[in-house]
Amino acid sequence: MINLTDSAVNAIKRAISSSVRPAGGLRLMIETGGCNGFKYKMCLVEEPKPDDTVIECDGLKVFVDTNSREHLAGTTIDFVTALESSGFTFHNPNATANCSCGKSFN
Repeated sequence: MINLTDSAVNAIKRAISSSVRPAGGLRLMIETGGCNGFKYKMCLVEEPKPDDTVIECDGLKVFVDTNSREHLAGTTIDFVTALESSGFTFHNPNATANCSCGKSFN
């Protein structure tokens, strides 16, 4: 369903290990908004919600809510370090258009 590159897994594991609050995994969701209609949202959470799909990747748990599943199917998440900025990138085969910031899609 969702693929994480090694770089993304390592970045998320670093965030979890340095989190002040207990974090059992990463919540990944899609919300209405952004430049193109939908935007990606990520946050660390302690546990999944009852209707979440739990995806395990290299010992890391990713929680995806029911409404976001269809929008995220086949998405690859990477963590890129660059001179101008660093952060997560989303390669989503369901997106027909992407914002130049890479954080929203349609």
